[in-house]
Amino acid sequence: MANTREHRYSVCVTWNANLGSGTWGYRDYSRNYEIGAEGKAVIHGSTDPVFRGERSQWNPAELLVASLSACHKLWYLHLAAEAGIVVTAYVDRVEGAMEVGRDGVGRFKSVVLRPTVTVTPGSDVARARTLHKPAHEKCFIANSVNFPVECEPEIVAAS
Repeated sequence: MANTREHRYSVCVTWNANLGSGTWGYRDYSRNYEIGAEGKAVIHGSTDPVFRGERSQWNPAELLVASLSACHKLWYLHLAAEAGIVVTAYVDRVEGAMEVGRDGVGRFKSVVLRPTVTVTPGSDVARARTLHKPAHEKCFIANSVNFPVECEPEIVAAS
């Protein structure tokens, strides 16, 4: 591909929660970690509480689901601006489904995006709806996963 550009992303994931005996036993260590990058706020992470994690912290599965939603939204807003559709609000109640086998190996089965998009009065609601397809096609996160990512949008014209 002669017309490609490479982008690199650097973050630092630090496990800073040794409880004194390292990983001596499954119950002997914290799952907490921090995600950092230069000039950005730290994200406090853990694992799903089912796996002994902290409910109040972001887990990798939630971050993956959020990344899919955010990437789609950013492409959608770009395409809406190009099409002359004025979006005034965008809320996505996205849900991912993961399965874990008896051997402990897990994988995502699917993610469903459910964005509610509010557009200005008089906007072309049908056109606003169709922009989700090209947004999905352009989303580099969705293009990088090996499970289906569906989109069930609702378009609302502000009154």
